[in-house]
Amino acid sequence: MKLSEFKRHLGTSKTVNFLQPNDVLVPAHFHVTEVGLVTRNFIDCGGTVRNEKAANFQLWEANDFDHRLAPEKLLNILSLSEKVLGNQDLEIEVEYQAETIGIYGLEFNGKEFVLTSKQTNCLAKDKCGIPPEKLKVNLSAAVTTCKPGGSCC
Repeated sequence: MKLSEFKRHLGTSKTVNFLQPNDVLVPAHFHVTEVGLVTRNFIDCGGTVRNEKAANFQLWEANDFDHRLAPEKLLNILSLSEKVLGNQDLEIEVEYQAETIGIYGLEFNGKEFVLTSKQTNCLAKDKCGIPPEKLKVNLSAAVTTCKPGGSCC
């Protein structure tokens, strides 16, 4: 999800809820402690230099169980973050503490913001020997009505 879409959803929301990939809500007393610009400059295993940027939100919980972050307050935090993010409409990644710091993508299901699992991947499969995925065909579904001696076989 890009920042513009996130802000649009916040503008029509009465509450801010984040749903984890395991369908458990982040506790309602969470804080957004950081909004930052994450820049990755790297070279993939095929030798291509790459550059990625994302807006990063850090969710954190304290023992202030009565705390609730209103959509208007989060919009204000995002407004302040323009000092760092500029006016870039970046993809959002979310940091949230699990066994270690987890980094998630973000979607909206019409009610809650959903933390989505991210996966590693090779960006240069053609250069590092990873064979392309083979097309899986169900042979039983390919049975035709051809009969021996017919003109279709």
